[in-house]
Amino acid sequence: QVQLVESGGGLVQAGGSLRLTCQSSGATFSTYTVAWFRQAPGKEREFVARIHWIGGSTFYADSAEGRFTLTRDNDKNTVYLQMVSLKPEDTAIYYCAGKIHYDRNPVLVREYDYWGQGTQVTVSS
Repeated sequence: QVQLVESGGGLVQAGGSLRLTCQSSGATFSTYTVAWFRQAPGKEREFVARIHWIGGSTFYADSAEGRFTLTRDNDKNTVYLQMVSLKPEDTAIYYCAGKIHYDRNPVLVREYDYWGQGTQVTVSS
């Protein structure tokens, strides 16, 4: 059974930075695509960024491009989302998701197989 555990959320002022962590237990990420989604109150869950574990290619939503960076640590089976220049509109619960089978560029919620419990990010103005 795969479990994804997020951490690193918190309260930060606009312009600040946070680094979110997604760690897998129960299975390795070796065949996964790992993504971050977020969900603000009253809104649908939306794609933020994803990384293919093999090869390391990344893709970002327009809202994240240039401000967020995804990296992975093979030895720790962990994915990091570094977020800088945070804005109040980045406030949301951030979820880590894993996809078992390769697809070129999965960005939809329904394309992912495993989900973490989420971590709250709050950006004050």
